[in-house]
Amino acid sequence: MQVRSADAAEIDHLARLWHEGWHETHAPLLPPHLTRLRTLESFRERLQAALSDTRVAGPPGAPVGFSVLKGEELYQLFVSPEARGSGVAAALIADAEARLAECGVETAWLACAIGNERAARFYEKSGWRLAGTVVNQAETSTGPFPLEVWRYEKRLARPT
Repeated sequence: MQVRSADAAEIDHLARLWHEGWHETHAPLLPPHLTRLRTLESFRERLQAALSDTRVAGPPGAPVGFSVLKGEELYQLFVSPEARGSGVAAALIADAEARLAECGVETAWLACAIGNERAARFYEKSGWRLAGTVVNQAETSTGPFPLEVWRYEKRLARPT
């Protein structure tokens, strides 16, 4: 599975993938106020701002998954329902870990919605360990939204 940099022409497609995936997996677990703020446009704006840190897997123009890095954080990882279980998420997370290690990150982290058991199992299978429950400041159009999440961490091997 080849992972590549996202193209600006793919933002609308990726925003739909993220919007649909987020509402399927996160909306049932999170406060209704946050769910109302998670509009298609909000995902489009966040992807536009993070384009240089976004990697995708899948055909040009129609990727089936993406990851976004932010500092030492694997900030986002989403895969379309059709591609789940196909190795796309594993390829994206391996790519993200390699990129973080190349930047000198020794311990990477990610936030997982409390109760998102499928994602938690995947992270653990990928070598990430639950470090605890923390309050994360979720980005919204109205400013930071304090949200209790599971924090996962992984020690990364230095590139040789």
